[in-house]
Amino acid sequence: MDTPPGGGRRFAVPSPGVLADRLGISATAVVLGLLGVVGAAAGGWWALRSPPGPDPAEILPMAGSVEIPVPGPSPMPDPGRIVVDVVGAVVRPGLHELPATSRVADAVEAAGGLTAEADRMRLNLAEPLIDGARLWVPEVGESAGPEVVPVTAGTGDGSRAGAAGARLNVNTADAAALEELPGIGPALAVAIVEHRRRSGPFATVDELVEVSGIGPVKLEQIRPLATVDGP
Repeated sequence: MDTPPGGGRRFAVPSPGVLADRLGISATAVVLGLLGVVGAAAGGWWALRSPPGPDPAEILPMAGSVEIPVPGPSPMPDPGRIVVDVVGAVVRPGLHELPATSRVADAVEAAGGLTAEADRMRLNLAEPLIDGARLWVPEVGESAGPEVVPVTAGTGDGSRAGAAGARLNVNTADAAALEELPGIGPALAVAIVEHRRRSGPFATVDELVEVSGIGPVKLEQIRPLATVDGP
């Protein structure tokens, strides 16, 4: 065995022929044995290596398969509900929301019922209601009027809709009186007065459709209770 200049030992790898002589076998057997060792080492590495990760194309969704949420339409007002103003001799006067098929009896019940002073005989509890209607419940002996008080009747004098059977003159009524008409709230009442100021008196009730916010349906509700003639 040779000694390198640095004082360390140098090992030489014997050739297959030398190994064959030392082991007493042929050189072919030595070569086959070495190939077997190399094959076993390669098989062990293959078995112990980390498994390959999944193909990204298999785990990523295709563009066409991604479901994108789309916001739905904004909720619309419920057409099956109406708002009625109940005033007078009831326990809880004020605005009450009711089903669209409600009648006077339903509005009275929503308002807590009649008070002890209410004149029940002047109410038609079966009368249908419309959105924006005002139900006035009179007290016994209060303000002479028809035996049955219409849903849109008020407590004023002959200038209000339905009082003593009179129609409301839309050319002379103020905004407060115009609110007695079905479907006419404060904003529409002011709009009617403003239109009258700019364009002059209405020649017919049908001309109310010229006021922004009054359409054919609302006009049909107003027509039986309105007039353009003097008292």
